[in-house]
Amino acid sequence: MGEYVVRPLAPDSWDGFAGLAERHNGVFGGCWCTWFHTLSADKERTYEGNRSLKRRLVDEGRAHAALVYDGDEVVAWCEFGTPQELPNIYHRKQYAAELDVLPDYRITCIFVDKRYRRRGLSSVALEGAVDLIAAAGGGVVEGYPHDTAGKKQAVLYNGTRALFERAGFTYVRSKGANNCVMRRTVPVSPPVR
Repeated sequence: MGEYVVRPLAPDSWDGFAGLAERHNGVFGGCWCTWFHTLSADKERTYEGNRSLKRRLVDEGRAHAALVYDGDEVVAWCEFGTPQELPNIYHRKQYAAELDVLPDYRITCIFVDKRYRRRGLSSVALEGAVDLIAAAGGGVVEGYPHDTAGKKQAVLYNGTRALFERAGFTYVRSKGANNCVMRRTVPVSPPVR
């Protein structure tokens, strides 16, 4: 895994992120990884509308992701942010009714370039997001992966329970029919000297 480098999504890394999204039709039908940013009625749901929204959020510092690079090319990402930045989660009503702790951060989307799948890049991207969260001050981090009981599924927008368990997350409860809430407390990383 030493050949891959993780960098944060930022205005100066937008082109790499956009390149990966464009190679995959804006990801998940043109979402541009914006679905979790806004409640459904709050935005125009088109390829260009989603692209513009994501670009604006990145420029404003309100969209975060760990970008995984192979050389100069972004080949995977893991989106994260505060609940205020990412209010739209699947099964939101159930989640709110069963809420015990509001996390400091959410991990909502993991995506790997189709040419790089089955190489462990979901793990690299997830750990990259955890490292960026630690550098930003750490805290309680939640993910909402698919709880597939080992069965293969076609679309796994946020990875699997097993992926999150390998990254040190603990199962909290189910959410919807095939998702769950996973949690990890991430300590602040010490400053680099």
